[in-house]
Amino acid sequence: MQVKNIIVQPLEAGERIDIFLSKKTGITRSQIQGLITQDNVLINSKEVSQNYRLKSKDLISINIPDKKTEGLLPEPIPINILYKDNHLVVVNKPAGMVVYPAAGHAHGTLMNALSYHCKKLATMGGPLRPGVVHRLDKDTSGVMVIALNDEAYYNLIDQFSHRTINRKYIALVYGNLREDEGEIALKIGRSESDRKKMSTRVRKGKEAVTRWKVLKRLCNATLIEARLGTGRTHQIRVHFASIRHPVLGDRTYGKKVEIEAKAKKKILFPRQMLHAELLGFTHPATGKYLEFSSPVPEDMAEGINDLSPD
Repeated sequence: MQVKNIIVQPLEAGERIDIFLSKKTGITRSQIQGLITQDNVLINSKEVSQNYRLKSKDLISINIPDKKTEGLLPEPIPINILYKDNHLVVVNKPAGMVVYPAAGHAHGTLMNALSYHCKKLATMGGPLRPGVVHRLDKDTSGVMVIALNDEAYYNLIDQFSHRTINRKYIALVYGNLREDEGEIALKIGRSESDRKKMSTRVRKGKEAVTRWKVLKRLCNATLIEARLGTGRTHQIRVHFASIRHPVLGDRTYGKKVEIEAKAKKKILFPRQMLHAELLGFTHPATGKYLEFSSPVPEDMAEGINDLSPD
């Protein structure tokens, strides 16, 4: 048996124990329910039911039977490491790279590369995504942080939960935004017509806030800076699509993959023009504030240049 102890954070209170542990460990919900039934899950040293609702500061002890599980295959994939120590690693993820293995993407992911370059990773987060505290979509580029031990994992998760992480994105959106800055505060949930997509047109959704400002006005497009007040799935892409200014190249939410630029030249965008430019957080071990940034990738820089009016 492996024994893991987890302390419930204030923002995690109210969640069902089986759902919570499935997300934290990467074990399926049905397997977690089996462990609860077999008394392999204790809350504050007491047995609980499968539908137990967590309370802040609950101490969860889970006994996980030893068994062979599919682990990450280390792959010598070149990656741009911005910072690394014994607690965490910060990388500049390229567009086109999936963060961790999943159906259809068993190899060639960021976590396959980190398993090779870092050797030792955190244990929490699941066998195929150890230490992953946030993620970027496959076709979104930019700065990411990954925990290398469990203490750093819980600390970073807590910072994301309390929204103390400083995140800035750069995006090319379709059309000319009327205002120079603004805020989109529309709830986001799973689309009721297409379960693979997120939407603001849902009966039940989670609070989502995106603050933006114009950096440059272009031909049929606007270069904007976006900062997240929350961290919902596809948040920036969904929010800007909802106000009819989708991210250029976004085939899921916008389909604005080709627009007219100078001299009636057609510009094709093969992927969504979204880049995580800046990430700032408090180091889990030292308490020091760290901030990392990366310039927009070449394809996005070329798009900005092609759409510039002068």
